[in-house]
Amino acid sequence: MPGRGRTPRWRLLLRYLLLLAVLALTVGPFLWQLSTSLKGPGEDIYRYPPSLIPGHLTFGNYAGVAEIIPVWDFALNSLKVAAANVLTNCAGAALAGYALARMRFRGRRTALVVFIMAMLVPVESIMIAQFVTMRELQLNNTLIGVLLPACIGAMNVLLMRNAFAGLPYEVEEAAFVDGANAWQRFVRIALPSVKGTLAVVAIFAFMGAWDDFLWPLIVLSDQSKFTLTVGLNFLHGTFADNQRLVAAGTVIAVLPLIVMFACLQRYFFRGVGEGAVKG
Repeated sequence: MPGRGRTPRWRLLLRYLLLLAVLALTVGPFLWQLSTSLKGPGEDIYRYPPSLIPGHLTFGNYAGVAEIIPVWDFALNSLKVAAANVLTNCAGAALAGYALARMRFRGRRTALVVFIMAMLVPVESIMIAQFVTMRELQLNNTLIGVLLPACIGAMNVLLMRNAFAGLPYEVEEAAFVDGANAWQRFVRIALPSVKGTLAVVAIFAFMGAWDDFLWPLIVLSDQSKFTLTVGLNFLHGTFADNQRLVAAGTVIAVLPLIVMFACLQRYFFRGVGEGAVKG
């Protein structure tokens, strides 16, 4: 029938209103921080009604952050930890996920259950044990000590396992008949087919390492080794009255995440669905 299946206008209007509300709740705080970081000292950031457009645009607040704390050194430390976290998670999760999905060995089901149970354990409950371990290994106050506990995440292993399990097995069987060993099948056949899930793992690993605050705060004591989140905490505590500098520091911390997601977004959305339907 003509017009059948057409969505009523009031439903479309309701959907768009809900989308706008969600957009305001998620993007609104960042836009407010960005606007505050660009406002000059003569502007009232607490005015009502609030204004998102700066009356006197200035980038001096970003320079002010760098003058107060060594923000770029902190950012470099965070970048080192985050980049290493991406490499270790992508490599380790891919290898472990392929073994759980494709290889047959005694204890495979037990290992899978262990990874699932590891996701259920709150990080705060094992943080003391992690700190003692780092101290015994003499890795306290080092960036390696910051990296090591999260170098391979259980969630990432399960994501890779599901992605590999969703691939058709016939292609690997043909490669096995042709004489390819497990390593060759992994590198040449399986891994190129799950690039999307690898991008998801990379984004999650980078975000987790870049945004982590509590663990670096516990394990680091030398200011020269502070990560960006820990370093910006000094900005909050010492210059809480100057919200423009706090906002500028927040934008500096968030910007690399936005850039990374913008570069990997096409792989991210493709990777979310990988492994959902088994071949």
